[in-house]
Amino acid sequence: MSRIHSPVAADAPDLPSPQTTPTVYPAPTVPALAAIPATPPHFLADLYTFQWTELNLRLPLISVSAVALCLFTGVAVGHPAGGLIAGGGAFTVGFGANQRISDSRLLPMLAAIFACASATLAGTLVGHHGYELVLAASASAFLYGVLTAQNTGLSWVGQQASVALLIASAFPSSPRPAFVRAGLIAAGGAAQLLFTSVGLRLLPELQKNLVTFPRTVYTTLANTLQVRRRDLLHRLHDLPEALPGLSPGDALTYSLRLALTVGLAAEIYHRLGIQSGYWIPMTALLVQKPALFETFNRAAARILGTLAGAWLCTLLLAHVTFTLPVLAAAATLSAFLAFATNAVNYALFTVFLTSYIVFLLSLNQIPGPVIAHRRAWCTILGGLIALTIHLDAFHRYRRHATLTATDLSS
Repeated sequence: MSRIHSPVAADAPDLPSPQTTPTVYPAPTVPALAAIPATPPHFLADLYTFQWTELNLRLPLISVSAVALCLFTGVAVGHPAGGLIAGGGAFTVGFGANQRISDSRLLPMLAAIFACASATLAGTLVGHHGYELVLAASASAFLYGVLTAQNTGLSWVGQQASVALLIASAFPSSPRPAFVRAGLIAAGGAAQLLFTSVGLRLLPELQKNLVTFPRTVYTTLANTLQVRRRDLLHRLHDLPEALPGLSPGDALTYSLRLALTVGLAAEIYHRLGIQSGYWIPMTALLVQKPALFETFNRAAARILGTLAGAWLCTLLLAHVTFTLPVLAAAATLSAFLAFATNAVNYALFTVFLTSYIVFLLSLNQIPGPVIAHRRAWCTILGGLIALTIHLDAFHRYRRHATLTATDLSS
């Protein structure tokens, strides 16, 4: 009897018997889909991109509480100038809660208290009327640049120390007032450390860090620098020959460029001889980055944010009469908004930072519009200096792009 095959069975393979080893048939080959190249973000994207998912109000509320304590205490006891100095220390150290050293968020704050107080003492003694500031600022910027490529937490501490040195140079004095100013910075930072430890329930960690702080910072710094020590010494030895060929992203090149930028800005500050001129080297320090487009973005955001903040404060101060308590409240609100928007957008953060600075210095009987005007043009000048120093990187970038295009076409 002949078997009847169905149309389906005729096109299908025969089923194996229980004693037959199944035949493995390869899966059909599916042609791979062409990869769709991702569109890179525009190099100015940082200016108009707002990371609202990074907005967090809990830590800013904790941090601004220490600032408010310092400001209102100074007003209450009749020493608003002392309150604003301590408030400045609390404000600076408050950002350390976002950093890490040895997996601790309190160690960067502890290190910042010590570093900022020491830098404040040195800056107050050095002043801005001699070349000592140029040398000190350049050395501090170079160290900050070296740390930037090594450890984020330590580099942040180095940055804040450099900023504290420049700010303190605007208020030269004899040793006794210098120690008082440094002590107020440390007191404000200690208040911030205590508020943060209580607010984040880190008091046990604080007790441990206070005991192990010197050893931990020394160990972290030693381990960080030991890896690059031999390479750094080698590059310094061959610096005259090696400098033209170093890439813009190299740590040594960045450190040297940063030191040159801050040194030039500090010399201009010294030549101008105005008290608010410290914003020139401070801006140059903060906006100078390893990559050219990072420097351009940071400088543009800093300038635009400063101009917007200065304009708003000038407009507000021209139409509203502020008493000392109201000025302290306005500075506190601006500090809170600066803490909250630090990771959202740098230009927006700079708007509130400028407002904080204007209201803060107004507590010292300095006219707000004058502060806003000086900060605006000093920020513009500092940003332009940083960009000018970085033109060498732009030249190398264009030359590299030209050589690459030539190689592709050949």
